[in-house]
Amino acid sequence: MKRIDVDARIMRCPMPLLKLKQALAIVSLGDEIRLRASDAGAWRDVPAFVALTDHRLIEKSHISDEYYFVVEKGE
Repeated sequence: MKRIDVDARIMRCPMPLLKLKQALAIVSLGDEIRLRASDAGAWRDVPAFVALTDHRLIEKSHISDEYYFVVEKGE
């Protein structure tokens, strides 16, 4: 398993979600994507997207003005 970091802190919605989707497209089953975002829209968009897929949201946290997510690639 590998982990890829995606820094989308200066990007406005919907770019953090699009960057997550791009990363998921290039990793293998079971790999993790760690997404960092500063747009508040990511707080709702990322979990909503993951809920519609076979991917798994492992971690979701909000510290100061940044949002952190860890998503495991599913089938």
